[in-house]
Amino acid sequence: MRPLRRARFWTAALTLALAALAAPGVALALPHGFWGVSPQATPSSEQFQRLRKGGVESVRIPISWAAVEPTRGGAADFSSIDPLVGGAAAAGLGVLPFAYGAPSWAVHAAVVPGSHGMTTAPLTLPVRNGFQRSSWAKFLKLLVRRYGPRGSFWAANPGLPKHPIRIWQIWNEPNFKYFVVHPNPAEYGKLLKVSYAAIHGADHGAKLILGGMFARPGEARYKLKPPQAYYAADFLEGLYRSTPGVGGKFIGVALHPYTSTYKRLTPYVEEFRRVLARNHGAGKGLWITEIGWSSEHPSKGDSFAKGPGGQVAQLKGAFQLFKQRAAKWRLKQVDWFSVDDAPGNCNFCGGSGLFAEGFVPKRSWFAYAHFAGGRPG
Repeated sequence: MRPLRRARFWTAALTLALAALAAPGVALALPHGFWGVSPQATPSSEQFQRLRKGGVESVRIPISWAAVEPTRGGAADFSSIDPLVGGAAAAGLGVLPFAYGAPSWAVHAAVVPGSHGMTTAPLTLPVRNGFQRSSWAKFLKLLVRRYGPRGSFWAANPGLPKHPIRIWQIWNEPNFKYFVVHPNPAEYGKLLKVSYAAIHGADHGAKLILGGMFARPGEARYKLKPPQAYYAADFLEGLYRSTPGVGGKFIGVALHPYTSTYKRLTPYVEEFRRVLARNHGAGKGLWITEIGWSSEHPSKGDSFAKGPGGQVAQLKGAFQLFKQRAAKWRLKQVDWFSVDDAPGNCNFCGGSGLFAEGFVPKRSWFAYAHFAGGRPG
Protein backbone atom coordinates (compact mmCIF):
# COMPACT_ATOMS: atom_id res chain seq x y z
CA MET A 1 0.00 0.00 0.00
CA ARG A 2 1.41 3.42 -0.95
CA PRO A 3 2.18 5.85 1.94
CA LEU A 4 -0.61 8.27 1.05
CA ARG A 5 -3.17 5.48 0.68
CA ARG A 6 -1.94 3.92 3.93
CA ALA A 7 -2.43 7.21 5.78
CA ARG A 8 -5.91 7.63 4.31
CA PHE A 9 -6.77 4.02 5.23
CA TRP A 10 -5.80 4.40 8.90
CA THR A 11 -7.48 7.80 9.15
CA ALA A 12 -10.70 6.30 7.83
CA ALA A 13 -10.39 3.27 10.12
CA LEU A 14 -9.85 5.48 13.16
CA THR A 15 -12.81 7.67 12.22
CA LEU A 16 -15.08 4.62 11.90
CA ALA A 17 -13.87 3.23 15.23
CA LEU A 18 -14.51 6.49 17.06
CA ALA A 19 -17.93 6.80 15.44
CA ALA A 20 -18.80 3.29 16.55
CA LEU A 21 -17.83 4.05 20.12
CA ALA A 22 -19.95 7.20 20.07
CA ALA A 23 -22.97 5.46 18.56
CA PRO A 24 -25.97 4.95 20.84
CA GLY A 25 -26.23 1.49 22.32
CA VAL A 26 -22.54 0.55 21.84
CA ALA A 27 -21.23 -0.59 25.24
CA LEU A 28 -17.61 -0.19 26.24
CA ALA A 29 -15.84 -2.70 28.48
CA LEU A 30 -17.45 -2.77 31.90
CA PRO A 31 -15.39 -1.98 35.02
CA HIS A 32 -13.99 -4.91 36.98
CA GLY A 33 -16.40 -5.83 39.75
CA PHE A 34 -19.39 -4.47 37.83
CA TRP A 35 -21.70 -7.42 38.47
CA GLY A 36 -22.64 -7.55 42.14
CA VAL A 37 -25.24 -9.00 44.48
CA SER A 38 -26.57 -8.39 47.98
CA PRO A 39 -27.25 -11.49 50.10
CA GLN A 40 -29.87 -11.43 52.84
CA ALA A 41 -28.41 -14.49 54.58
CA THR A 42 -24.75 -15.54 54.72
CA PRO A 43 -24.09 -17.88 51.76
CA SER A 44 -22.26 -21.14 52.34
CA SER A 45 -18.85 -21.69 50.75
CA GLU A 46 -20.52 -23.73 48.00
CA GLN A 47 -23.05 -20.99 47.39
CA PHE A 48 -20.32 -18.35 47.17
CA GLN A 49 -18.57 -20.53 44.58
CA ARG A 50 -21.77 -20.91 42.59
CA LEU A 51 -22.25 -17.15 42.55
CA ARG A 52 -18.70 -16.70 41.26
CA LYS A 53 -19.17 -19.30 38.53
CA GLY A 54 -22.36 -17.54 37.53
CA GLY A 55 -20.46 -14.33 36.81
CA VAL A 56 -20.89 -12.47 40.11
CA GLU A 57 -17.81 -10.34 40.77
CA SER A 58 -18.63 -8.57 44.02
CA VAL A 59 -20.81 -8.87 47.11
CA ARG A 60 -22.27 -5.97 49.05
CA ILE A 61 -22.45 -6.71 52.76
CA PRO A 62 -24.00 -4.91 55.73
CA ILE A 63 -21.89 -4.05 58.78
CA SER A 64 -24.11 -3.00 61.64
CA TRP A 65 -22.46 -0.91 64.35
CA ALA A 66 -25.01 -2.23 66.83
CA ALA A 67 -23.98 -5.82 66.01
CA VAL A 68 -20.25 -5.14 66.28
CA GLU A 69 -20.44 -3.10 69.49
CA PRO A 70 -23.71 -4.02 71.21
CA THR A 71 -22.47 -2.82 74.61
CA ARG A 72 -20.43 0.25 75.46
CA GLY A 73 -16.85 -0.65 76.19
CA GLY A 74 -17.36 -4.33 75.37
CA ALA A 75 -15.25 -6.44 73.06
CA ALA A 76 -15.98 -6.01 69.35
CA ASP A 77 -18.01 -8.84 67.84
CA PHE A 78 -17.17 -9.64 64.21
CA SER A 79 -18.97 -12.99 64.10
CA SER A 80 -21.63 -11.75 61.66
CA ILE A 81 -19.05 -10.25 59.27
CA ASP A 82 -16.11 -12.68 59.18
CA PRO A 83 -18.05 -15.44 57.34
CA LEU A 84 -19.14 -12.99 54.66
CA VAL A 85 -15.69 -11.52 54.11
CA GLY A 86 -14.00 -14.93 54.30
CA GLY A 87 -16.49 -16.68 52.05
CA ALA A 88 -16.25 -13.97 49.42
CA ALA A 89 -12.45 -13.97 49.54
CA ALA A 90 -12.27 -17.75 49.15
CA ALA A 91 -14.48 -17.52 46.07
CA GLY A 92 -12.47 -14.65 44.58
CA LEU A 93 -15.23 -12.09 45.02
CA GLY A 94 -14.77 -8.45 45.91
CA VAL A 95 -16.54 -7.05 48.96
CA LEU A 96 -18.29 -3.69 49.22
CA PRO A 97 -19.32 -3.11 52.85
CA PHE A 98 -21.77 -0.51 54.05
CA ALA A 99 -21.38 0.62 57.65
CA TYR A 100 -24.64 1.75 59.20
CA GLY A 101 -26.84 1.83 62.27
CA ALA A 102 -26.05 2.74 65.85
CA PRO A 103 -26.29 0.90 69.17
CA SER A 104 -28.77 2.36 71.64
CA TRP A 105 -25.93 3.33 74.00
CA ALA A 106 -24.71 5.79 71.36
CA VAL A 107 -27.88 7.06 69.67
CA HIS A 108 -31.44 6.90 70.91
CA ALA A 109 -33.62 4.52 68.88
CA ALA A 110 -37.11 5.54 67.83
CA VAL A 111 -40.08 3.88 66.17
CA VAL A 112 -40.12 4.44 62.43
CA PRO A 113 -43.23 6.47 61.52
CA GLY A 114 -45.80 4.39 59.70
CA SER A 115 -44.30 1.06 60.78
CA HIS A 116 -47.09 0.43 63.33
CA GLY A 117 -44.51 0.13 66.07
CA MET A 118 -42.81 -2.84 64.40
CA THR A 119 -39.56 -1.16 63.31
CA THR A 120 -37.04 1.08 65.03
CA ALA A 121 -34.05 3.04 63.73
CA PRO A 122 -31.58 5.58 65.11
CA LEU A 123 -33.39 8.84 65.74
CA THR A 124 -30.53 10.82 64.19
CA LEU A 125 -27.12 10.16 62.71
CA PRO A 126 -24.30 9.80 65.27
CA VAL A 127 -22.97 13.35 64.94
CA ARG A 128 -24.99 15.32 67.47
CA ASN A 129 -22.20 15.50 70.05
CA GLY A 130 -18.54 14.69 70.52
CA PHE A 131 -19.23 11.33 72.15
CA GLN A 132 -21.28 10.13 69.18
CA ARG A 133 -18.72 11.34 66.64
CA SER A 134 -15.75 9.80 68.44
CA SER A 135 -17.62 6.52 68.98
CA TRP A 136 -18.52 6.26 65.30
CA ALA A 137 -14.92 7.04 64.31
CA LYS A 138 -13.64 4.35 66.67
CA PHE A 139 -16.03 1.83 65.10
CA LEU A 140 -14.79 2.60 61.58
CA LYS A 141 -11.17 2.31 62.67
CA LEU A 142 -11.95 -1.13 64.11
CA LEU A 143 -13.28 -2.21 60.73
CA VAL A 144 -10.30 -0.94 58.75
CA ARG A 145 -7.84 -2.50 61.18
CA ARG A 146 -9.57 -5.83 60.80
CA TYR A 147 -10.37 -5.96 57.07
CA GLY A 148 -8.03 -3.38 55.52
CA PRO A 149 -4.57 -3.99 53.99
CA ARG A 150 -2.91 -4.70 57.34
CA GLY A 151 -6.03 -6.19 58.85
CA SER A 152 -5.97 -8.71 61.67
CA PHE A 153 -8.52 -10.85 59.82
CA TRP A 154 -6.06 -11.60 57.03
CA ALA A 155 -3.25 -12.31 59.47
CA ALA A 156 -5.48 -14.74 61.35
CA ASN A 157 -6.55 -16.51 58.12
CA PRO A 158 -3.36 -16.98 56.06
CA GLY A 159 -5.01 -19.71 53.99
CA LEU A 160 -7.44 -17.24 52.44
CA PRO A 161 -6.63 -15.20 49.35
CA LYS A 162 -6.03 -11.70 50.69
CA HIS A 163 -8.63 -9.25 49.39
CA PRO A 164 -8.40 -6.23 51.70
CA ILE A 165 -11.31 -3.82 51.67
CA ARG A 166 -10.32 -0.42 50.26
CA ILE A 167 -13.72 1.11 49.42
CA TRP A 168 -16.19 1.78 52.24
CA GLN A 169 -19.80 2.84 51.89
CA ILE A 170 -21.06 5.14 54.61
CA TRP A 171 -24.57 4.33 55.88
CA ASN A 172 -27.53 2.98 53.93
CA GLU A 173 -30.36 5.09 52.50
CA PRO A 174 -29.49 8.13 54.64
CA ASN A 175 -32.35 9.98 52.94
CA PHE A 176 -35.02 7.58 54.22
CA LYS A 177 -36.69 7.12 57.61
CA TYR A 178 -36.06 3.36 57.85
CA PHE A 179 -32.34 3.91 58.43
CA VAL A 180 -32.48 7.21 60.30
CA VAL A 181 -35.83 8.41 61.59
CA HIS A 182 -34.93 12.06 61.02
CA PRO A 183 -32.87 12.17 57.80
CA ASN A 184 -30.87 15.36 57.42
CA PRO A 185 -28.40 16.26 54.62
CA ALA A 186 -26.31 18.50 56.87
CA GLU A 187 -25.94 15.77 59.47
CA TYR A 188 -24.94 13.31 56.78
CA GLY A 189 -22.29 15.77 55.64
CA LYS A 190 -20.87 15.80 59.16
CA LEU A 191 -20.92 12.00 59.22
CA LEU A 192 -18.94 11.88 55.97
CA LYS A 193 -16.28 14.22 57.32
CA VAL A 194 -15.90 12.18 60.51
CA SER A 195 -15.82 8.95 58.48
CA TYR A 196 -13.23 10.26 56.05
CA ALA A 197 -10.88 11.30 58.85
CA ALA A 198 -11.27 7.98 60.67
CA ILE A 199 -10.87 5.71 57.66
CA HIS A 200 -7.99 7.65 56.14
CA GLY A 201 -6.30 7.72 59.51
CA ALA A 202 -6.28 3.92 59.51
CA ASP A 203 -5.65 3.40 55.76
CA HIS A 204 -4.54 6.40 53.77
CA GLY A 205 -5.34 4.66 50.49
CA ALA A 206 -8.93 3.83 51.37
CA LYS A 207 -11.84 5.46 49.50
CA LEU A 208 -15.38 6.38 50.49
CA ILE A 209 -18.63 6.30 48.55
CA LEU A 210 -21.94 7.71 49.71
CA GLY A 211 -24.64 5.53 51.20
CA GLY A 212 -27.09 4.20 48.62
CA MET A 213 -30.01 6.62 48.43
CA PHE A 214 -33.56 5.52 47.75
CA ALA A 215 -34.32 7.40 44.53
CA ARG A 216 -37.86 8.62 45.18
CA PRO A 217 -39.43 7.49 48.46
CA GLY A 218 -43.11 8.34 48.64
CA GLU A 219 -42.69 9.88 52.10
CA ALA A 220 -40.62 12.67 50.53
CA ARG A 221 -43.89 14.16 49.30
CA TYR A 222 -45.22 14.56 52.86
CA LYS A 223 -45.13 18.13 54.14
CA LEU A 224 -43.77 17.18 57.55
CA LYS A 225 -41.18 18.78 59.79
CA PRO A 226 -38.75 17.25 60.30
CA PRO A 227 -38.95 15.35 56.99
CA GLN A 228 -39.24 11.58 56.94
CA ALA A 229 -37.52 11.27 53.56
CA TYR A 230 -36.00 13.17 50.65
CA TYR A 231 -35.73 12.39 46.98
CA ALA A 232 -32.16 11.25 46.37
CA ALA A 233 -31.37 14.19 44.08
CA ASP A 234 -32.68 16.70 46.64
CA PHE A 235 -30.74 15.05 49.46
CA LEU A 236 -27.53 15.11 47.43
CA GLU A 237 -28.06 18.79 46.58
CA GLY A 238 -28.68 19.54 50.25
CA LEU A 239 -25.51 17.68 51.17
CA TYR A 240 -23.42 19.86 48.87
CA ARG A 241 -25.08 23.09 50.01
CA SER A 242 -24.79 22.36 53.72
CA THR A 243 -21.26 20.96 53.80
CA PRO A 244 -18.52 22.99 52.11
CA GLY A 245 -15.70 20.80 50.82
CA VAL A 246 -17.68 17.60 51.12
CA GLY A 247 -17.01 16.68 47.50
CA GLY A 248 -13.40 15.96 48.36
CA LYS A 249 -14.39 13.27 50.84
CA PHE A 250 -15.87 10.70 48.44
CA ILE A 251 -15.07 9.21 45.05
CA GLY A 252 -18.59 8.20 44.12
CA VAL A 253 -22.28 8.21 44.88
CA ALA A 254 -24.74 5.36 45.21
CA LEU A 255 -28.36 5.03 44.22
CA HIS A 256 -31.21 2.60 44.91
CA PRO A 257 -33.49 3.36 41.96
CA TYR A 258 -36.42 1.18 43.01
CA THR A 259 -39.36 1.61 40.67
CA SER A 260 -42.27 -0.41 39.36
CA THR A 261 -40.61 -0.74 35.95
CA TYR A 262 -37.09 -0.48 34.54
CA LYS A 263 -38.47 2.00 31.99
CA ARG A 264 -38.39 4.69 34.69
CA LEU A 265 -34.74 4.18 35.59
CA THR A 266 -33.26 6.71 33.18
CA PRO A 267 -34.81 9.86 34.71
CA TYR A 268 -33.96 8.63 38.23
CA VAL A 269 -30.29 8.23 37.34
CA GLU A 270 -29.96 11.32 35.21
CA GLU A 271 -31.51 13.70 37.77
CA PHE A 272 -28.96 12.35 40.26
CA ARG A 273 -26.06 12.85 37.86
CA ARG A 274 -27.22 16.41 37.09
CA VAL A 275 -26.75 17.31 40.76
CA LEU A 276 -23.19 16.00 40.57
CA ALA A 277 -22.51 18.04 37.43
CA ARG A 278 -23.81 21.24 39.04
CA ASN A 279 -21.48 20.71 41.97
CA HIS A 280 -18.25 19.93 40.10
CA GLY A 281 -18.72 16.20 40.61
CA ALA A 282 -19.36 15.07 37.04
CA GLY A 283 -16.31 12.81 37.15
CA LYS A 284 -17.44 10.84 40.20
CA GLY A 285 -18.50 7.24 39.79
CA LEU A 286 -21.99 5.87 40.34
CA TRP A 287 -22.72 2.64 42.18
CA ILE A 288 -26.19 1.08 41.91
CA THR A 289 -25.96 -0.68 45.27
CA GLU A 290 -29.52 -2.01 45.21
CA ILE A 291 -31.88 -2.79 42.35
CA GLY A 292 -34.46 -5.52 42.12
CA TRP A 293 -38.00 -6.79 41.73
CA SER A 294 -39.87 -9.69 43.30
CA SER A 295 -40.98 -12.98 41.76
CA GLU A 296 -44.01 -13.02 44.05
CA HIS A 297 -47.46 -12.96 42.48
CA PRO A 298 -48.39 -9.47 41.26
CA SER A 299 -50.81 -7.59 43.49
CA LYS A 300 -52.24 -4.10 43.71
CA GLY A 301 -50.50 -3.47 47.02
CA ASP A 302 -46.98 -4.32 45.83
CA SER A 303 -45.73 -2.72 42.64
CA PHE A 304 -42.41 -4.60 42.92
CA ALA A 305 -44.11 -8.03 42.71
CA LYS A 306 -43.93 -9.18 39.10
CA GLY A 307 -44.15 -12.97 39.18
CA PRO A 308 -41.26 -15.19 37.99
CA GLY A 309 -41.47 -14.11 34.37
CA GLY A 310 -41.94 -10.48 35.24
CA GLN A 311 -38.90 -10.52 37.51
CA VAL A 312 -36.83 -11.81 34.59
CA ALA A 313 -38.23 -9.17 32.25
CA GLN A 314 -37.38 -6.36 34.67
CA LEU A 315 -33.87 -7.71 35.27
CA LYS A 316 -33.18 -7.98 31.55
CA GLY A 317 -34.49 -4.50 30.84
CA ALA A 318 -32.54 -2.91 33.68
CA PHE A 319 -29.28 -4.76 32.98
CA GLN A 320 -29.40 -3.99 29.28
CA LEU A 321 -29.90 -0.31 30.10
CA PHE A 322 -27.05 -0.30 32.61
CA LYS A 323 -24.69 -1.95 30.12
CA GLN A 324 -25.57 0.53 27.40
CA ARG A 325 -25.27 3.59 29.66
CA ALA A 326 -22.33 2.41 31.79
CA ALA A 327 -19.85 4.85 30.26
CA LYS A 328 -22.24 7.79 30.09
CA TRP A 329 -23.38 7.34 33.70
CA ARG A 330 -19.90 6.36 34.95
CA LEU A 331 -21.35 3.18 36.42
CA LYS A 332 -18.91 1.23 38.56
CA GLN A 333 -21.07 -1.55 40.01
CA VAL A 334 -24.63 -2.88 39.89
CA ASP A 335 -25.83 -4.97 42.86
CA TRP A 336 -28.97 -7.06 42.45
CA PHE A 337 -31.04 -7.19 45.61
CA SER A 338 -31.04 -9.93 46.54
CA VAL A 339 -29.28 -13.30 46.30
CA ASP A 340 -31.93 -15.12 48.32
CA ASP A 341 -35.55 -14.78 49.34
CA ALA A 342 -36.11 -13.69 52.95
CA PRO A 343 -39.80 -13.24 53.79
CA GLY A 344 -40.45 -10.54 56.35
CA ASN A 345 -37.29 -8.52 55.82
CA CYS A 346 -39.10 -5.95 53.67
CA ASN A 347 -42.24 -5.60 51.59
CA PHE A 348 -40.76 -7.49 48.61
CA CYS A 349 -37.85 -9.40 50.21
CA GLY A 350 -39.80 -12.64 50.17
CA GLY A 351 -39.41 -12.84 46.40
CA SER A 352 -36.51 -10.55 45.56
CA GLY A 353 -33.90 -13.32 45.40
CA LEU A 354 -32.22 -14.92 42.43
CA PHE A 355 -32.59 -18.11 44.44
CA ALA A 356 -35.62 -19.45 46.30
CA GLU A 357 -35.60 -21.31 49.62
CA GLY A 358 -32.96 -24.04 49.65
CA PHE A 359 -30.87 -22.03 47.18
CA VAL A 360 -32.97 -23.28 44.31
CA PRO A 361 -32.19 -21.11 41.26
CA LYS A 362 -34.97 -19.07 39.73
CA ARG A 363 -35.28 -18.06 36.10
CA SER A 364 -33.84 -14.69 37.12
CA TRP A 365 -30.55 -16.35 38.12
CA PHE A 366 -30.12 -17.75 34.64
CA ALA A 367 -30.82 -14.30 33.19
CA TYR A 368 -28.31 -12.70 35.59
CA ALA A 369 -25.60 -15.23 34.66
CA HIS A 370 -26.21 -14.58 30.97
CA PHE A 371 -25.53 -10.85 31.38
CA ALA A 372 -22.54 -11.46 33.68
CA GLY A 373 -20.99 -13.96 31.29
CA GLY A 374 -21.04 -16.84 33.76
CA ARG A 375 -22.30 -20.40 34.01
CA PRO A 376 -25.49 -20.66 36.08
CA GLY A 377 -25.52 -24.43 36.60
